[in-house]
Amino acid sequence: MLNEFWATASIAYKTLVFGAMGLIAVGIILTIIGNASHNQGLALTSLFVIGLGLVLHVVGMVVRGQQVRKGLKK
Repeated sequence: MLNEFWATASIAYKTLVFGAMGLIAVGIILTIIGNASHNQGLALTSLFVIGLGLVLHVVGMVVRGQQVRKGLKK
Protein backbone atom coordinates (compact mmCIF):
# COMPACT_ATOMS: atom_id res chain seq x y z
CA MET A 1 0.00 0.00 0.00
CA LEU A 2 2.68 2.53 0.93
CA ASN A 3 4.78 1.66 -2.10
CA GLU A 4 1.81 2.25 -4.39
CA PHE A 5 1.05 5.57 -2.71
CA TRP A 6 4.58 6.86 -3.22
CA ALA A 7 4.89 5.34 -6.69
CA THR A 8 1.75 7.11 -7.91
CA ALA A 9 2.65 10.47 -6.35
CA SER A 10 3.51 13.36 -8.65
CA ILE A 11 6.89 15.05 -8.88
CA ALA A 12 5.41 18.21 -7.35
CA TYR A 13 4.23 16.30 -4.28
CA LYS A 14 7.57 14.53 -3.84
CA THR A 15 9.43 17.84 -4.20
CA LEU A 16 7.21 19.50 -1.59
CA VAL A 17 7.64 16.62 0.85
CA PHE A 18 11.43 16.47 0.53
CA GLY A 19 11.69 20.27 0.65
CA ALA A 20 9.58 20.37 3.80
CA MET A 21 11.63 17.64 5.46
CA GLY A 22 14.84 19.46 4.53
CA LEU A 23 13.66 22.77 5.94
CA ILE A 24 12.50 21.15 9.17
CA ALA A 25 15.87 19.38 9.53
CA VAL A 26 17.79 22.61 8.90
CA GLY A 27 15.56 24.40 11.40
CA ILE A 28 16.24 21.79 14.07
CA ILE A 29 19.98 22.03 13.48
CA LEU A 30 19.81 25.84 13.67
CA THR A 31 17.84 25.57 16.91
CA ILE A 32 20.49 23.36 18.47
CA ILE A 33 23.34 25.60 17.31
CA GLY A 34 21.54 28.79 18.34
CA ASN A 35 20.70 27.53 21.80
CA ALA A 36 24.13 25.97 22.37
CA SER A 37 25.86 29.24 21.45
CA HIS A 38 23.27 31.39 23.27
CA ASN A 39 22.50 33.16 19.99
CA GLN A 40 18.87 34.23 20.38
CA GLY A 41 18.64 35.61 16.83
CA LEU A 42 19.66 32.30 15.30
CA ALA A 43 17.31 30.36 17.57
CA LEU A 44 14.43 32.64 16.58
CA THR A 45 15.27 32.38 12.89
CA SER A 46 15.23 28.60 13.19
CA LEU A 47 11.60 28.73 14.31
CA PHE A 48 10.66 30.52 11.10
CA VAL A 49 12.53 27.91 9.05
CA ILE A 50 10.71 25.08 10.86
CA GLY A 51 7.41 26.91 10.37
CA LEU A 52 8.06 27.26 6.64
CA GLY A 53 8.80 23.54 6.46
CA LEU A 54 5.50 22.78 8.18
CA VAL A 55 3.61 25.05 5.79
CA LEU A 56 5.22 23.30 2.81
CA HIS A 57 4.21 19.96 4.31
CA VAL A 58 0.57 21.09 4.55
CA VAL A 59 0.70 22.38 0.97
CA GLY A 60 2.02 18.97 -0.10
CA MET A 61 -0.90 17.25 1.64
CA VAL A 62 -3.33 19.55 -0.17
CA VAL A 63 -1.68 18.81 -3.52
CA ARG A 64 -1.82 15.06 -2.89
CA GLY A 65 -5.44 15.28 -1.72
CA GLN A 66 -6.44 17.03 -4.94
CA GLN A 67 -4.67 14.37 -6.99
CA VAL A 68 -6.44 11.58 -5.13
CA ARG A 69 -9.80 13.31 -5.54
CA LYS A 70 -9.23 13.65 -9.28
CA GLY A 71 -8.35 9.97 -9.46
CA LEU A 72 -11.52 8.95 -7.63
CA LYS A 73 -13.77 10.92 -10.00
CA LYS A 74 -12.43 9.09 -13.04
